[in-house]
Amino acid sequence: MVQRMSRMMLKTLRDDPADAETTSHKLLVRAGYVRRASAGIWTWLPLGKKVLENVSRVVREEMDAIGAQEVLLPALLPKEPYETSGRWEEYGELLFRLKDRKGADYLLGPTHEEIFTLTVKDQCTSYKDLPVVLYQIQTKYRDEARPRSGVLRGREFLMKDSYSFDTDDEGLAEAYRLHREAYTRIFERLGLDYRIVSAVSGAMGGSASEEFLAPAAAGEDTFVDCPACDYAANTEAVTTVVAPAPAADHAPVEELDTPDTPTIETLAAHLGVPASATLKNLLVKVDGEITAVGVPGDREVDLGKLAEHLSPAVVELVTAEDFVDRPELVRGYVGPQTLAGTAFRYLADPRVAENTAWITGANKEGKHARNVVVGRDFTVDQYLDVVVVEPGDPCPKCGTGLRIDRAIEIGHIFQLGRKYADAFELDVLGREGKPVRVTMGSYGIGVSRAVAALAEQTADGKGLCWPAEIAPADVHVVAAGKAAQTELALEVAGKLHAAGVRVLVDDRAGVSPGVKFTDAELIGVPTILVAGRRSGEGVVELKDRRTGEREELTVDEALARLSR
Repeated sequence: MVQRMSRMMLKTLRDDPADAETTSHKLLVRAGYVRRASAGIWTWLPLGKKVLENVSRVVREEMDAIGAQEVLLPALLPKEPYETSGRWEEYGELLFRLKDRKGADYLLGPTHEEIFTLTVKDQCTSYKDLPVVLYQIQTKYRDEARPRSGVLRGREFLMKDSYSFDTDDEGLAEAYRLHREAYTRIFERLGLDYRIVSAVSGAMGGSASEEFLAPAAAGEDTFVDCPACDYAANTEAVTTVVAPAPAADHAPVEELDTPDTPTIETLAAHLGVPASATLKNLLVKVDGEITAVGVPGDREVDLGKLAEHLSPAVVELVTAEDFVDRPELVRGYVGPQTLAGTAFRYLADPRVAENTAWITGANKEGKHARNVVVGRDFTVDQYLDVVVVEPGDPCPKCGTGLRIDRAIEIGHIFQLGRKYADAFELDVLGREGKPVRVTMGSYGIGVSRAVAALAEQTADGKGLCWPAEIAPADVHVVAAGKAAQTELALEVAGKLHAAGVRVLVDDRAGVSPGVKFTDAELIGVPTILVAGRRSGEGVVELKDRRTGEREELTVDEALARLSR
């Protein structure tokens, strides 16, 4: 059926929403694709629903092509499976929790590993039932503290999540490969510019983990890539390669009077040394236990990165109360010598390497120490990449300075392994007649987020500019205004529809040609066909929305061109 704007619930806006900051938020609202129902909750209007369904169709086709089977699990879930996995507590305030009339606890699903695992446990009992890949396209719920950027960060969103189940690690690796290849086809068909980057698994668990990122200024993820090789990673997954410091005879520790220097900046200025010569010791609590994190003084600790490395442990900054009754901890003057391994566990960035010497706190008010040597004067309990990555940091693969960019996460694939299979004792009867523990993979695509990412990447100063695969129509036919032009527009639209072309026709009466042309560019269908001043001669104008190129053709020529 031809989509007629005179009969469609579609209201475009001339002005940006007052609370909109990102391009996708502004244009999806202005062009009539979505409307805000509440903070982080969005209504998809007719045009928006078509785009959302087109993205889902592409995802579904490529998932089916690798042999995945589609299911639909409930969004309202019982508490017990999430207690078993530990995520009832781990998710914290992100979970929407509710009780039924009998007082039983439920949640709105943020992700479905537990329920998929139980489904397979119920249905698969033998190695002959595996491998299996199940997927769904389902609404997810997370109680974001600050939902923003329109549909990019909402409290309700549409996601494709799939899960592979195999009897051995070789099968898991194959399922991971198939998903990785399917994702590249999906994002290429959608017309997204994307990068595949190394990532960390965090609370999801597992080993191998990669993200698919769409570079965009509105992105909340940061990633690095190397201009000289193929290295790319989420900043939280960047590894640091540090050459071992040569063995040397360092001078003994020297205590320095450094009054009123509780910060790295004041210390460096007082001593006339670069901040990089100092050792910063950040105190945190890891599951309530005081822990020190050592980094060079010119670098900052990435608390998100630290939390990912230590997950599922809870990482918090210390407070003034934590120093009470701890005289060995002198605020602003903490050093690892004599205290590492006793007063606190000591973690360090790889730059704090064995045999390197530092200026650091002397554990006395107004005092610092020089020539504090790693391995001689204190020991590092564990090395972790925890500093905020900066442009120019060396590529861990080739040493070239890294570039940093912002991006939108559109997909994530994990080799989960047996985390959830262990939690739910997911076993099948193996070839040898003995129980075999199943291994799993988890693979997600943000469907509604992909819509916003495409809007961010493809929009121009006039509005949206959809790739053909996901646009709400192939051709936007515009009747310039007069009755004869409207009649021709509807005739052309009908013939295109009969030829299998998806058509949106602007046949609104009483709307000026200028408004119609502006709306056509705002809505962003790839090809615009105008029945204008030469309609009486049987001539129409074709416009490429992306390039702006225009061409006059006879109606028959236009029909032949667009019906290919």
